[in-house]
Amino acid sequence: MQCRFCNTELEHTFIDLINSPASNSFLTKKQLNEPETFYPLKVYTCQNCFLVQVDEYKKSDAIFNSDYVYFSSYSTSWLSHAKNYTELMIEKFGLNAQSQVVEIASNDGYLLQYFKEKGIPVLGIEPTANTAEVATGKGIKTIVEFFGVELADRLVNQLKIKADLLLGNNVLAHVPDIVDFVGGMKIVLADKGVVTMEFPHLVQLIDNNQFDTIYHEHFSYLTFHTVKQIFEAAGLELFDVDEIPTHGGSLRIYAKHKEDSSKTISQNVKSLLDKEIIKGVTKLEYYDNFQQKALWVKLGVISFLIEQKKAGKRVAAYGAAAKGNTLLNYCGIKNDLIEFVVDANPNKQNKWLPASHIPVVNEEYLKAAKPDYVLILPWNLKEEITAQLSYIKEWGGQFVIPIPHLQVI
Repeated sequence: MQCRFCNTELEHTFIDLINSPASNSFLTKKQLNEPETFYPLKVYTCQNCFLVQVDEYKKSDAIFNSDYVYFSSYSTSWLSHAKNYTELMIEKFGLNAQSQVVEIASNDGYLLQYFKEKGIPVLGIEPTANTAEVATGKGIKTIVEFFGVELADRLVNQLKIKADLLLGNNVLAHVPDIVDFVGGMKIVLADKGVVTMEFPHLVQLIDNNQFDTIYHEHFSYLTFHTVKQIFEAAGLELFDVDEIPTHGGSLRIYAKHKEDSSKTISQNVKSLLDKEIIKGVTKLEYYDNFQQKALWVKLGVISFLIEQKKAGKRVAAYGAAAKGNTLLNYCGIKNDLIEFVVDANPNKQNKWLPASHIPVVNEEYLKAAKPDYVLILPWNLKEEITAQLSYIKEWGGQFVIPIPHLQVI
């Protein structure tokens, strides 16, 4: 395999999570009796540009299709984040009714709805037809396609659209051809326009043992150091960056055309680059031993579940998240150790998790079953979830957090 950015032959394994089905390939009752397809989940570190990446074992158009089950609007904290972002961008860049906001991977319109409320023209680009349909129902014009140079050319030359604000939240890591993707942004960005991209920070993944955020949808795992190189190769310059708490620790980068002299380079850029260098992101040793850290989590989770089973205790899970499927499948956990998983998204309910075959149910099921423990799979939302499910304390229930190490609270 060659690096998807610099084409260097990849020789260094970051982590091997063995084989797993695609993390969002939920099963119907009929599919439980059919064979499942498993793909290798092996991640490499490029020794040249230090892009951490998984091979494209499962093609992106097979992952992001009309059966896609992730709808952004089912997390209240994520909606709040989107609304705060909207207000910040309007204030920071003076966006108004003459501006054009374009979101790549706009999902169900969870974010663009807030710009639309302010009277700012919006356009969503979203390859999954079922989520795009929900956005369209909110009055958000959405193009159902994958983004890249080809679509960017059409937007500019046929639709005469250029973005004053071009944004993408948790999409940069999801594209197999990151060079084509960033190249498309260069084309569609207005002369004085701004790109913002949010993505999980690889430094947080390594430091906090977030191996469960590795799955086939995430083709790349990014440091600021590497992203800066990728954007510069496309003629875009990073002029600011925020470290934000979403998804266990993310970066929000701000980019402009290299030719645009109207924006000054923030001190944040040098500060974060220096911080990453001190961490060691430009040395292969920094990426070593991650396999062992994941193994310790695996042993801890399995030991806990077996112990509870022997003691006659009942364990359920909350949040049928992609990261949860990585954790469960790497640990080899099935529905004999975890009875069910609760999820607020009706598109996931009455289905079964891939490989583990744990049924997905609604919250009323949890209230009736009264399990002794609830394992929070989307641990990044633990505050939101523990507050929402605080009533489990009434029957003596406790929460279990698996990452960065097992905690019972």
